Amino acid sequence: MHVGAVPLGSSAPVAIQSMTKVPTTDIDRCVGQIEELVRAGCGIVRLAVPRRADTEAFARIVPQVRIPLVADIHFSSERAIEAIEGGAAKIRLNPGNIRSRDDIHHIIDAARAHKVAIRVGVNEASIRDLKQEPIPPQERVDLMLAEMTQYVRLFEDRGFDQLVLSAKTSDTLRTIEINRRIAEAFRYPLHLGLTHAGLPEHARIPSAIALGTLLAEGIGDTIRVSAAGDPVIETGMAGEILTSLGLRERRGPELIVCPTCGRTEIDVIELARKVEQAVRSLGKPLRIAVMGCVVNGPGEAADADFAICAAKDKAYFYRDGKRTATVPESEIIPRLLEALDEL
Repeated sequence: MHVGAVPLGSSAPVAIQSMTKVPTTDIDRCVGQIEELVRAGCGIVRLAVPRRADTEAFARIVPQVRIPLVADIHFSSERAIEAIEGGAAKIRLNPGNIRSRDDIHHIIDAARAHKVAIRVGVNEASIRDLKQEPIPPQERVDLMLAEMTQYVRLFEDRGFDQLVLSAKTSDTLRTIEINRRIAEAFRYPLHLGLTHAGLPEHARIPSAIALGTLLAEGIGDTIRVSAAGDPVIETGMAGEILTSLGLRERRGPELIVCPTCGRTEIDVIELARKVEQAVRSLGKPLRIAVMGCVVNGPGEAADADFAICAAKDKAYFYRDGKRTATVPESEIIPRLLEALDEL
């Protein structure tokens, strides 16, 4: 299936998704943030549309951007239909939040008429509302799967199959388990993510574990790293997960830095940060190593396009595993830029 021009499922590349974090009614800022996300590698962007003013703004944003947009729907079938008619490539819907079966049928019929996909989302937080007493963690996955099954049948009974399924929790292991079980039960594309993963520094590891585990098993067609703050940062983290698994080509340079030890005779960390700053704007997927001694340095240099092996007051430059120069410490960065220009 496709979301706009983006193919999902089968052998299609895993798409990165994010969400705008400015008011949808602030059209200029919203368009600007979407463009930033496109440049960062995002393939699909979701927007909140809780009010009629938001769906009206959404319809004005769609023709201004070059990426499929998803309307985030909660509670209102009117907003869903307005977004569909306004050019949404997909809507995000939790059917449990819609008032009636007739309303859901109206949304399905509108989506079919406009060839719009629907992401059916189930969150652990919504499952907890199904009972008054606390639900033990071990039972939540079963309840999420049961609710997802109920929702999928609702769409299939209406003859609609342009579905993307998503089940999210804030727990790493339950996220892995529920998505494994959904992948076994259904053949629709899956959107992966953790809910409320935290600040970027807190979201990075849980997201990498949950999403990386599933993707390594062949589960998942779109991903989002949910982190508080700038969505470009979460898009970058999602890209790193895909790149680490060989599911996406690196868009820029990869920096390999030794962990340092008592053998180092130069401030490797400071040097590495200077190198990172110097190569940040390079658009080629070069592998650059910054090493602190001659023990592991030459070995890493053999696998790098370019390597710096630091010694006391100097550094050795390597290109494709061969030493090319001995450079005084004060000239490392200028000479590095010259060498990279040659590459």
